[in-house]
Amino acid sequence: MILAPDPARWDCRFRAAAGMLGGMNRLTPALVLLVAASAVPARPPADPKRDPVDTSFLKRYAETRGFLLGRPVKPKVTPDGKHVLFLRADPATKRQSLFEFELATARTREVLSAETILKGGAEVLTPEEKARRERQRVSAGGFADFHLSPDGALVLVKLGNTLYVLERTTGTVRELKAGGDGPIVDPKFSPDGKFVAFVRGFDVACYDLAADKEFAVTTGGTVAKTHGLAEFVAQEEMGRHSGFWWSPDSKSIAYAEADHTGVEQWWVADPLKPEVPPAPQFYPRPGKKNVTVRLGVKSVAGGDTVWVEWDRAKYEYLAAVRWGTGTAGKAHLLVVIQDRKQQEMVVCAVEPTTGFARRLFADTDPAWTNIPAEVPLLTTSGIIWTGTGPNGPEVQLRNHDTGALVSILVPGTDHVLGVAGKYTSPHGGGRLFLPGHCVSLTAPDPTQQHVRVTPIPLDRSELLKPNFPLAEPWERFTDEPGMHTGAFGEDGQHVITSTTLKQLPRSRVFDAHKKALGELPSVAAEPPFAPNVTVEKVGDFWTAVVRPRDFDATKKYPVVLDVYGGPRHLHVVQAMRNWLVPQWLADQGFVVVAVDNRGTPGRGRDWERAVYQRFGTVPLEDQVKGLHALCDKFPELDRERVGAVGWSFGGYMAANGVLRRPDVFKAAVAGAPVTDWEDYDTHYTERYMGLLPASAAAYREASLLPLADKLDRPLLLVHGTADDNVYYRHTLRLSDALFRAGRRFEALALPGVTHMASADPVVMERLWTRTAGFFRSHLGGPR
Repeated sequence: MILAPDPARWDCRFRAAAGMLGGMNRLTPALVLLVAASAVPARPPADPKRDPVDTSFLKRYAETRGFLLGRPVKPKVTPDGKHVLFLRADPATKRQSLFEFELATARTREVLSAETILKGGAEVLTPEEKARRERQRVSAGGFADFHLSPDGALVLVKLGNTLYVLERTTGTVRELKAGGDGPIVDPKFSPDGKFVAFVRGFDVACYDLAADKEFAVTTGGTVAKTHGLAEFVAQEEMGRHSGFWWSPDSKSIAYAEADHTGVEQWWVADPLKPEVPPAPQFYPRPGKKNVTVRLGVKSVAGGDTVWVEWDRAKYEYLAAVRWGTGTAGKAHLLVVIQDRKQQEMVVCAVEPTTGFARRLFADTDPAWTNIPAEVPLLTTSGIIWTGTGPNGPEVQLRNHDTGALVSILVPGTDHVLGVAGKYTSPHGGGRLFLPGHCVSLTAPDPTQQHVRVTPIPLDRSELLKPNFPLAEPWERFTDEPGMHTGAFGEDGQHVITSTTLKQLPRSRVFDAHKKALGELPSVAAEPPFAPNVTVEKVGDFWTAVVRPRDFDATKKYPVVLDVYGGPRHLHVVQAMRNWLVPQWLADQGFVVVAVDNRGTPGRGRDWERAVYQRFGTVPLEDQVKGLHALCDKFPELDRERVGAVGWSFGGYMAANGVLRRPDVFKAAVAGAPVTDWEDYDTHYTERYMGLLPASAAAYREASLLPLADKLDRPLLLVHGTADDNVYYRHTLRLSDALFRAGRRFEALALPGVTHMASADPVVMERLWTRTAGFFRSHLGGPR
């Protein structure tokens, strides 16, 4: 997915804590390229000696990864319900260590650190690990993740290219002996806790903990035909970061074979280091060859792979794989496949011994289907699925054997975002945890996310009871306006992580009866201010307005539109971290505003699908309407002096604004913009734009390149030269088109920077100072 670069404001998604790629070398100062030709003259830049800018906040923001370093992340409740394990970074070293919170005493202790294992040595990340962290937007070094054995007695961690197992009761750390060459990726315990599986190089391998020995599960994997690895678009666009899955009995592994034969190969080079060979990457583009994926099942004891059979010519995408235990303890294997148009998504039941895939049910849409997270979820009562209903996404219970709809657990009118998991409540009733975009059942508010539970049956006989399951009321675990997520134990213990407009994420621990037991301790620095932001619906659009902290209501302020605009993403949310950098920018003499246009989730199917094949027009039209509605409501906003700033899809929107609507936007800073959609990846682009050549007109209409000769407003293009998501090629192509059209613009290259903007405090300071100065020069100050 086209995302923002780092935990700065240009971070576009409220997921887990994100940040710079761990282990990246300190970057050189940004290289500035200025290309000039005839155009409307710009005002001279502000004089920094006469008009100084305080950048200390920007430096501190970058050093602390947006004040997130030192906050607990990835909490997991142990199977016995007595502890919560979590990661927390040391703000000084920027390395994450493992901690344990005891529910009975509310005491926290450090369990394991990278320093303990490395004994002062340096952490070295493989290129494969760096790429994986880039896809997952992982921040600090140290432990990127950890895995609990099924009984909770062991913890699996990875440092560099080595696996370690910690015995929790004794504190003993065991290094798993290397069994071969090649980078280790995606380690995980078997369901019985006797093995650890992972990908080494391009094949799935297993480690027998009792025998203290590694052995191969698959063989013959190559860089072009990988076994057990998720391909690029699966990681970047589909939310699937794994390529292999254990069976419930720990006897077999299902794995994906990704064949890249014929897929276009692109190269990422560092212009400042011409002596370093470029890094290759398979990058499928619209209308061109896709990765060919098939699924195999193989016994860890040996034997041949059983290949799963489906119409792979029609359904190119393997969206999800789920093992589970269904009726009578029988193991089930479900696969979710998608056609290339992404207008049909099919759930199939697979017979692991033969590979026969039987169609159970499907979701279809004339525009596109969305891949739901965490489902299908297998329970003893049936298959839990987030499907498309007449009023939007709904949580469904479906029959194991036929796929037939049994019950609607949560209707689409409840504005549900998705399913987070299940657990057994203290009263014995099965529950689903659902984070949903709603203030209440009757007042949906997509700026918030709340955690609620709803009953599901544990036994099929319960389905025969009258009015099941809606006779039992659902419960909401959170009420305070903000963004809330949850991590839940098997017996109802849970951790709720919350952020509001006045507070950065904090994680509170509760028992099964919702009694508060304490808070996972943070050692993070706190921001020096709370944003002066208001979030409200204005006209048809949810909006945010950030005013200077020394706001003077008698003055007119230039406006900076902080834009994203892409589909399936909520930009305007009640989360403090989203508005810290905009507050600094506002304090330089602007009012910063944001608008969520059509295409965003939580407001019905038609609202979301309105952007289909209309990237260049609908989002921009809505941004202009929302902006004008704000200017009509708030007289301090000067509609004659409006700029736009954004990254990734937001960079595309900012550039699109000055090219198509120079009457509205007087200046723009476009970071890592997609400038032509034929140069972005297949799964994201074709989902919203259709297939080539049939949809060529939509691609031409959305491209910025044909608009180059229309530029008559100041435009600053910013792009990292090492970006392997939105390639630097995008900015170079637009720069070339603008230059050849004789238009004046500025281009700022960030050497060595990926799609996540640099965490280097110097670069952070200079980039945002440059942005503020650019808007000062072209929009002026308060009047």
